[in-house]
Amino acid sequence: MPADSSPRGSGETPLRRAAESSRRAAPSPTVHSPGTSAVEVRRSSRRRRTVSAYREGDRTVVLIPARMSEAEERRWVTVMLDKLAAQESKRMLGDGELAERAERLSGQHLEGRARAASVRWVTNQNTRWGSCTPAEGSIRLSHRLQGMPEYVVDYVLLHELAHLLVPGHGPRFWRLLESYPRTERARGYLEGVVAADRLPHLPVARDE
Repeated sequence: MPADSSPRGSGETPLRRAAESSRRAAPSPTVHSPGTSAVEVRRSSRRRRTVSAYREGDRTVVLIPARMSEAEERRWVTVMLDKLAAQESKRMLGDGELAERAERLSGQHLEGRARAASVRWVTNQNTRWGSCTPAEGSIRLSHRLQGMPEYVVDYVLLHELAHLLVPGHGPRFWRLLESYPRTERARGYLEGVVAADRLPHLPVARDE
């Protein structure tokens, strides 16, 4: 499923992919993101305000207006990759699947030393993303993570697994997360969610 967005929030309807393909300019060089499939950015002089992205085989194609700067291109590639990842992870993982992911992440990044006795979603954690009880080996993830990109869920899960080995947030704790390639990106994503939640909400218009 393609993801669409508008840099200016204009609400303009994105062009159909088939029409875009026939009119687009020559694609810019393909860039590779660590830990992900290849990303190809295609610029189009016909595309004015909207940005779209979709999967094409083993790569992700991002369609952007030709006038965008390189800095804007990099920013929108990141935004659209996150949008696609969120769409693809809409299906809620069950507690059993979370436990399997925890075991896999422990093996990949913690030499299998962190062993969770239970991993489950909870709905009573609105001020933190996850928690654990080392004495019981239990891990709880906030339901607010559901629908976020998988790399974000994996980061929070790995974070709690690391707490089964080290309780605090000192240098020893952060060294345990060094092998996870998306730590900074996941933290940035979560910080963005928190910042957005703090923005003032516009009043809802009432029907007269």
